[in-house]
Amino acid sequence: MSKFFQKNNPKRQRFVPEDKPDKSLLKGRAMADTAPPDPEEIKKRLLENLQQAIKLEHSTIPPYLCALYSIKDGTNEFAVNTIRSIVVEEMLHMVMAANILNAIGGKPAINTKDFIPGYPTKLPMIDESFIVNLEKFSKASVDIFLQIEKSAEHPEHDGDDYHSIGEFYMAVRRDLIKLNELTNGEIFKGERQPQVTSEQYYGSGGKLIAVYKLEDALEAIDEIVGQGEGIDNTIDDPDQEMFGEDIEYAHYFRFNEIYHGQKYKPTDSVHDDPSGPPVNVDWDAVYNMQLNPKMSDLPEGSPVWQKMYDFNKTYMALLNNIHDACNGQPSLLITGVGLMYDLKYKAIELMKTPFGEEGLMAGPSFEYVQ
Repeated sequence: MSKFFQKNNPKRQRFVPEDKPDKSLLKGRAMADTAPPDPEEIKKRLLENLQQAIKLEHSTIPPYLCALYSIKDGTNEFAVNTIRSIVVEEMLHMVMAANILNAIGGKPAINTKDFIPGYPTKLPMIDESFIVNLEKFSKASVDIFLQIEKSAEHPEHDGDDYHSIGEFYMAVRRDLIKLNELTNGEIFKGERQPQVTSEQYYGSGGKLIAVYKLEDALEAIDEIVGQGEGIDNTIDDPDQEMFGEDIEYAHYFRFNEIYHGQKYKPTDSVHDDPSGPPVNVDWDAVYNMQLNPKMSDLPEGSPVWQKMYDFNKTYMALLNNIHDACNGQPSLLITGVGLMYDLKYKAIELMKTPFGEEGLMAGPSFEYVQ
């Protein structure tokens, strides 16, 4: 089990005035504290939070892809391979969050207008101040990626002020356990057909878990958080043995290797900077992409506008594909491979196209289009 799910729940201190406490208020509080939890309320919260989990996982993909596509061919091989592998795993996380939602009777919504972030943006559900942009590969953008993937440092608590992705998933995990207990396992009565299985997933970014019972859901959450932040107070990814290598590090630590231009050694701890051999990182071998490009910044129908619109049509086709695959047609997911290649080529074409100020290039805007 991931370190981020260890029990740590300090009781909140209640303030009671020293002079004449309101006994009726205290009685009401006592009744509220002892009242049994409402399964319907927990399920409603779970359905909402699991949809937000899918949205959260997706919101990291366009920024990672912009950084990846902005790197010029033949350069930064280590960074390219690292970012590409992380994108594949984020897509895996999206699908597994959808599997959990389907398993409890929800319906993933992946191609709606409000599903797509408007960059610059904050991460859904994460109460931190950093802003996520669509921008080129740079030390500044990788620093934001590190903030996205940072580990959960806050104890279990009430409320929805989550400070990391892992902390948010810890709350989802608690609700799944509680609702499964209250319903004697009846929570997991969603249709089996929408489950995407490993046979239907085209990526190689870890283990895709179909969800039919509580244990499957908890394993999927541990997989998601472990791949992002590490497991058991180490820098390891839970799937390290699947990659045919001695060790595979979690997302945070893989980005940190790029940031420092140096690899980790297996003996490095979570508190260390990487101390292994150097890797070549050329921050200048990139297309000078405009920060957060928008179709509205361009004259409608102009050549650059048309390229951006064509990119967004392909992007929407990909989201439609994932939406349909996670809503009863899982075999469709394999067709997303071709769409991902189209997305890459159209993004690079944009990054070779002048945009606005002298020296700046266009880039993918990841916007909703009909």
